[in-house]
Amino acid sequence: MINIFEVNETNKMIEQENLDVRTITMGVSLLDCCDADLSACNQKIYDKITATAKDLVAVGREIELEYGIPIVNKRISVTPISLVGAAACKSPEDFVTIAKTLDDAARKVGVNFIGGYSALVSKGMTTADENLIRSVPMALSCTEYVCSSVNVGSTKCGINMDAVKLLGEIVKETAQKTKERDSLGCAKLVVFCNAPDDNPFMAGAFHGVTEADAIINVGVSGPGVVKEALSHIRGENFEVLCETVKKTAFKITRVGQLVAQEASRRLGIPFGIIDLSLAPTPAVGDSVADILTEIGLEYAGAPGTTAALALLNDQVKKGGVMASSYVGGLSGAFIPVSEDQGMIDAVTAGALSLEKLEAMTCVCSVGLDMIAIPGSTPASTISGIIADEMAIGMVNQKTTAVRVIPVIGKDVGETVEFGGLLGHAPIMPVNPFSCEAFVNRGGRIPAPIHSFKN
Repeated sequence: MINIFEVNETNKMIEQENLDVRTITMGVSLLDCCDADLSACNQKIYDKITATAKDLVAVGREIELEYGIPIVNKRISVTPISLVGAAACKSPEDFVTIAKTLDDAARKVGVNFIGGYSALVSKGMTTADENLIRSVPMALSCTEYVCSSVNVGSTKCGINMDAVKLLGEIVKETAQKTKERDSLGCAKLVVFCNAPDDNPFMAGAFHGVTEADAIINVGVSGPGVVKEALSHIRGENFEVLCETVKKTAFKITRVGQLVAQEASRRLGIPFGIIDLSLAPTPAVGDSVADILTEIGLEYAGAPGTTAALALLNDQVKKGGVMASSYVGGLSGAFIPVSEDQGMIDAVTAGALSLEKLEAMTCVCSVGLDMIAIPGSTPASTISGIIADEMAIGMVNQKTTAVRVIPVIGKDVGETVEFGGLLGHAPIMPVNPFSCEAFVNRGGRIPAPIHSFKN
């Protein structure tokens, strides 16, 4: 039973410490929409999404009003479109028609984003996979709600370097096609290693082929709550610190569990997972970097940052799994630069570099996320950045991702404004030395020896 103390405590977390349910994401399988006729395929996709998710936004608002818990986003994820459109789409342009259909369906049901314009190519690319990837710049430039992701590596399969090379070019092309909006299209494109099937967070969400016909996944977030809790134990040892983070994560996850169960019951769709991720926003007091400074660092990026982030990530997961039997997705701490005012401040102060962010991704939940880089950065350098991050995920048996934004027309020292949850970011310098010969080798980096466990 939840007692009155817990109710008051939760109200305080919501009103003063930026606790929210970041997203209710409905996963929808489109495998039964496959059709050799492109028009029929598009119609089936539109009909399936609009029928299944017609009440999602309304139910989310009902729960918000009834329980007083802010639900920031209502989203949809779908089966990777490279699979759904394989029979009908013979060119990148054909896939763009599906992107427009997804956009229309998202607009119809009123969600914030729809994810799943995706391909899974960790070992190789089919013709459909390649056509979808090549369609991404056009798809993201002519849609409003569509998000795209490509999984190019895994611990079991290694890294598909042909796909990595291609994605470097696609990121650049997407930046060019959306340059009037500060290359915003790149903010909706994520490159993964070990992508989970049940991640509710955009831009990387898709509905895995192992999932049910429809599912409800919920992502909760509360870095402000964790920071506030830690402010009361300054100077205490690591044992006290860890216990405080763990107990706070438990409380945050309880809120998500309540929302997930209610949404599942009211929509008549099974509950999937709670993703307990400390996902920051540009709001003051809602920053993962501020947690790191509360732990004892002058700025995120100072010596000790990786250790502090590892501790935070681990204790968040330990607290979360006690509050829900179905913790999944990414779950842990996110470090997106543009969405975290503390991270922005650290970059501006010179405390945080791209290389230090890469080191931090070894122990956090995602990877190099929402990082603005000079628009003149070569495609091969972007591919090299992707390859490095994929290698971290592959070897460490964890999910890693890259969402970098080469802002056309801007350079180091300038700032880009994305708005909303995407925030703003200083343009970060990139290592100027070339990796072109490495990227151009082609083929596949093999899986590490510890992947062989059969």
